[in-house]
Amino acid sequence: MNSIPPPLSGRLSHLGLLRFAGADALRFLQGQVSNDTQRLADGHSLLAACSSPQGRVLALMHLLPHSSGVLAILPRELVAPTLDGLRRFVFRAKVKIDDVGELLSVAGHHGEHNLRSAGIALPQSSTAYSEKQDIGVAAVNRDSSRYWVIGSAEKLATHGLAGDSLAADQIEHDWRLADIRAGLPQIYVSTRETFVAQMLNLDLLDGISFSKGCYTGQEIIARTQHLGRIKRRLYRLQLPHGEWQIGQPLTLSDGRSGRLVEAIRSGGGFEALAVLNVQPGAHTGVGTGAPSPSTLESGDGEAMAGAVVVAAQLPLPYRI
Repeated sequence: MNSIPPPLSGRLSHLGLLRFAGADALRFLQGQVSNDTQRLADGHSLLAACSSPQGRVLALMHLLPHSSGVLAILPRELVAPTLDGLRRFVFRAKVKIDDVGELLSVAGHHGEHNLRSAGIALPQSSTAYSEKQDIGVAAVNRDSSRYWVIGSAEKLATHGLAGDSLAADQIEHDWRLADIRAGLPQIYVSTRETFVAQMLNLDLLDGISFSKGCYTGQEIIARTQHLGRIKRRLYRLQLPHGEWQIGQPLTLSDGRSGRLVEAIRSGGGFEALAVLNVQPGAHTGVGTGAPSPSTLESGDGEAMAGAVVVAAQLPLPYRI
């Protein structure tokens, strides 16, 4: 029997970096993202959403308290629109926001053994950030089995983390599949301004602070939480072989409808994350014969059309 090869570690070329530098960097971010950025001052890494005034998520960021300023890890395709959007809020704040993708790179590493053997300092806890000899390290959202590693391309290369360009697609595949299995969502151009933070389970992933002050989108996010009107949640699915696209609407055979957040090939099919209605819709799709297109309400009035899909719901590592 062939053993499953271990996931590949290396440079994550699909991810980019924004840097927030200046005396007001933390205060500026406090007014723009869903988490409490004062925790960055205490040496912690954070998951946070950047949202529109209507509470729709524009980008998900993994924030790290780097020595040169706060670094935000996000998909490379969202770096430019996020940078442009946030610069509009700077006004007189002493903060400079830059795309530092040419200076620093993001690598992903599975497991801690090789990092220790390479002499890279690991953080003291699952939420801490450490930096030594121009290499920054943080566990991925409290998951000590995976680490973000930040440094120049040259620094990463000296530790064997630059990544083989021939293996770049496989490294990205393995990392995104691990995100799916961790129930960790991502936002791309095709899903920008589609979901409120709780639909992505950010309240379950320590990605929202409900005790901090106001920030862009806070009114909608807080109202959703306190009124208990979370009609859609992020679920992990096993999908059959097919052509799946992020943002694609779909309806399950149990009547729940929603959109794909992430989908990665696994075995003979796909593993995916999808935001779905918590309760089945009016049309169950059961006993109707061959799957056919249907139009359902997504839970907040957004009409979505999608073919009925036979999919298996897979467990998440946290409870909804």
